[in-house]
Amino acid sequence: MLNLSIVLEDSARTAPDDTAIVFGDLRLPYSMVDTIANQVANLLVARGIGKGDKVALACPNLPYFPFVYFGILKAGATVVPLNVLLQSREIAYHLDDSDAKALFCFEGSPELPLGERGKAGFEAAEGCEHFFVLPATALATESEYGESIWAALNGMAGEFQTVQTAPEDTAVILYTSGTTGQPKGAELSHQNMLMNAMVSDEMFPRTPGGDTYLAVLPLFHSFGQTVVMNTGFRRRSTIVLMPRFEPGEALALMTKENVTFFAGVPTMFWAMLTKIHAEGVPVPSALRLAVAGGASSPVEVLRDFQQTFGVGILEGYGLSETSPVASFNQLGRPTKPGTIGTPIWGVEMRLIDSDWKTIEGEGPGEIAIRGHNVMKGYYGRPEATDEVMNDGWFRTGDIATRDADGYYAIIDRAKDMIIRGGFNVYPRELEEVLMTHPAVSLAAVVGVAHESHGEEVKAYVILTAGASITEAELVDWCRENMAAYKYPRVIEFRDSLPMTATGKILKRELR
Repeated sequence: MLNLSIVLEDSARTAPDDTAIVFGDLRLPYSMVDTIANQVANLLVARGIGKGDKVALACPNLPYFPFVYFGILKAGATVVPLNVLLQSREIAYHLDDSDAKALFCFEGSPELPLGERGKAGFEAAEGCEHFFVLPATALATESEYGESIWAALNGMAGEFQTVQTAPEDTAVILYTSGTTGQPKGAELSHQNMLMNAMVSDEMFPRTPGGDTYLAVLPLFHSFGQTVVMNTGFRRRSTIVLMPRFEPGEALALMTKENVTFFAGVPTMFWAMLTKIHAEGVPVPSALRLAVAGGASSPVEVLRDFQQTFGVGILEGYGLSETSPVASFNQLGRPTKPGTIGTPIWGVEMRLIDSDWKTIEGEGPGEIAIRGHNVMKGYYGRPEATDEVMNDGWFRTGDIATRDADGYYAIIDRAKDMIIRGGFNVYPRELEEVLMTHPAVSLAAVVGVAHESHGEEVKAYVILTAGASITEAELVDWCRENMAAYKYPRVIEFRDSLPMTATGKILKRELR
């Protein structure tokens, strides 16, 4: 018997009155989060949903998320978290593809009409039988979109005997962003998810007197789910929920709630630093640990953060398919900025070529991963699973080098690599160089089609506030600082760059 819901249940047993969740003025103790999750489990069982069934959850970072997430797990069912930016057609696809029996959907707001999209997606999905609305107004028992969770939970008992699940039973199906073809659902077992939360917990020292996490990474994404919610609940921390990242608001919340642990993607750290330097916003003083993942952090951002906050950013690496954490710059070992550290406990990494053959020495090569964190496979897609799995090893599609101490450094996504006139150009390397220019605040480099070279190198740049430089001047500077075959011939200035819900720069929209 192993069920991921133990990360909540154990803390609710040992520290029932400790604050589990802060949302605005709301402070909810562990006992209450566990009780509502029990009611959700009772509701699912009452509606005929149980062990092995799939239940979808479309909800931003609100208290509803852990209530429903852990309720589904307690019932022995599988959670299918959905990105809140999906359109109706995409919601229907995910419900059909995962064989979801029910959908819990946030009502949304005028800016994010999630209730409307969710309802339409639910109606278009054939096998999905139950639609529960998570109302925008606290405790509202009615919604124009359907049955409110509060009406449904009325009369449900607050105790529940958690269904016995085996370590290899599927706890969560996480859909990968699908940069190629349709999104695929990575099946992660209770053991995958629980081990990843436990190892993450052991890796980060606890703050005496308890930790406070800022949860601004979306909880529907593997990074926020494992490293913030599940790890935070396991160590009885307080989790401050923030539904949308806004740098000023994040800094204010960190100060107000004495946040000790912040996990984010590089663009979040960049935005907070920009806010501090441009407007003199006070630097939060309680922060003890900052963790980055999701994309490579520019070394300039790492350096600036260390100087500004007095805390280094620890970079890690992982994917939805690896629950997600696979490697980390671990405390107790030297931190090497610009690397993703070394494999976490119980996980192996190696560099391979396209035929799965091991590449010795520095590489470069594609990262392959084996260990307790690797998914069971893609749900309902044996061929897609066979393409990426071999004898327990999972191939990531990420190209990296490895130094003599065993630290890995990502050069780029295999598919982001630009081939210009037969030469391999790695955008990440050029972005690093561009960001050393004082006028450049953020850069994204992509390949664009070119008749004679195949691809040409193009950079999109956000300038530092008040900087004046022309695109031609910046191209000249690049020519002096980068090899002839790789410097960007085209530069376009932008006020902002397109990003995913998790804050990764959407390069496919720039191409």
